[in-house]
Amino acid sequence: MPGNEQAPNYLQVGTTLRSWLTTHDHKKIGILYALAITFFFFLGGAAAALIRLELATPAGDLMTAKTYNKMFTFHGVVMVWFFLIPSIPATLGNFLLPLMIGARDVAFPRLNLLSWYLYIGGGLFTVACLLMGGVDTGWTFYTPFSTMFSNSHVILAVVGVFIVGFSSILTGLNFIVTVHTMRTRGMTWFRLPLFVWSMYGVSLVMMLATPVLAMTLVLIAVERLGGVGIFDPALGGDPVLFQHFFWFYSHPAVYIMILPAMGVVSEVITASVRRRIFGYRFMVYSILGIAVVGFTVWGHHMFVAGQSMYASIVFSILSFIIAVPSAIKVFNWTATLYKGDITFRAPMIYALGFVGLFMVGGLTGLFLAATALDVNLTDTYFVVAHFHYIMVGGAVMAYLGGVHFWWPKITGRMYPESWARFAAIVMFFGFNLTFFPQFLLGAEGMPRRYHEYPAKYELLNVLSSAGASLLALAYLLPLGYLLWSLARGGKAPDNPWDARGLEWETSSPPPPGNFLVQPEVEGGPYAYEEP
Repeated sequence: MPGNEQAPNYLQVGTTLRSWLTTHDHKKIGILYALAITFFFFLGGAAAALIRLELATPAGDLMTAKTYNKMFTFHGVVMVWFFLIPSIPATLGNFLLPLMIGARDVAFPRLNLLSWYLYIGGGLFTVACLLMGGVDTGWTFYTPFSTMFSNSHVILAVVGVFIVGFSSILTGLNFIVTVHTMRTRGMTWFRLPLFVWSMYGVSLVMMLATPVLAMTLVLIAVERLGGVGIFDPALGGDPVLFQHFFWFYSHPAVYIMILPAMGVVSEVITASVRRRIFGYRFMVYSILGIAVVGFTVWGHHMFVAGQSMYASIVFSILSFIIAVPSAIKVFNWTATLYKGDITFRAPMIYALGFVGLFMVGGLTGLFLAATALDVNLTDTYFVVAHFHYIMVGGAVMAYLGGVHFWWPKITGRMYPESWARFAAIVMFFGFNLTFFPQFLLGAEGMPRRYHEYPAKYELLNVLSSAGASLLALAYLLPLGYLLWSLARGGKAPDNPWDARGLEWETSSPPPPGNFLVQPEVEGGPYAYEEP
């Protein structure tokens, strides 16, 4: 937009620590989130490294069984609630959503800052739990073990997750109200970028599902501290009820992680192919379909938990049905790429890595949706590989793709493209070397959550641990060259990718109010055929 480049950018206004910690600017709050989740990512990653180091040999020679239980619990709790769930919505979503709809900020700037403080508060309880000895229940806190038998710090961990849940709820509320009330002139619903639609869909899920998690965690505390029989069968409770409550939230939580990733990939692919997304309206409806149907499939986590056989059949059918809108997205991305003039920059390599890994994760999910197969594969490393292909291979690749795509807009600096491509490729191969052997381990019957195992599983575990070393290198590389770019990187133009979208119509970095001249929208998104 004319004149935007002359204004002081948001990084030049309010540079003291106090101004950052009290800011109401959605862009700075997005960066505060990015700094925090990066810390928790490497904290959870350190736990993962110790897990893979332990599993490099059949004998449990690095840590005891109890310590191993605490290590994979900490890894799961941190990675799910303190990295994966907030990763794209709280960072890229906070920074970009107002820019993409032509708004000056989110609807409730103070609530936005409060959500970050709640996130930090929940994180402090979780770190305190680790420092005081950890928790050994697994990240799912299954009862009655978590309420009656575990002598670890269950309540501290539960309080940390409970607090961070309210951060998700406030973020979702803010995004929904922002999209409904603050779109600029001409920005009708079907002119919204797909990233905004993905933020809208995931906000609905966060608003509706997270309160169920909060209620469930409160019930854990009530039973553990008060001895009230809710889940413990010895007190008249029902442990399967806990699983219904927990998975009613935690399966939609998978879509809290993956829907934003799909939005990022849609933006990157269209910019890299320079054409409209194929089947825009179908992509929108598939986002909403995933958000809605995602609430009906939680029971596929419970095929061996004692639920009704008839319920299992229904949940199995619904689990196959939810694959349809996900498949629509993959087919539409493929059709967008078909015969396109593709530019293979780093964001595109990450996006294509997401598509490949997400397909493997999704297709193996169909294996687990079939009750007869799931009975044999549940609680094996096949399940571990499946959800890591979705949540790490998918969500993390997309997150890093988005960070690279919008890095020039966020910081005003360019990163070294060759290093970025190298890191993306190493990450793809390192990830597959880490987790594909785990499909084979699961098919051969190796159960998860054991720190020692028969010698016949050693080769595949050694391969997996070697892949984890490669993957750790791939995750450290972007941290290095992105930090380098802040000091030494070239100055970024306002639109380095010649992309379409309102965020590219303002300066890099944007001014505090996003636009000096209020933009108006006159056509649909991704109009690459127009100059």
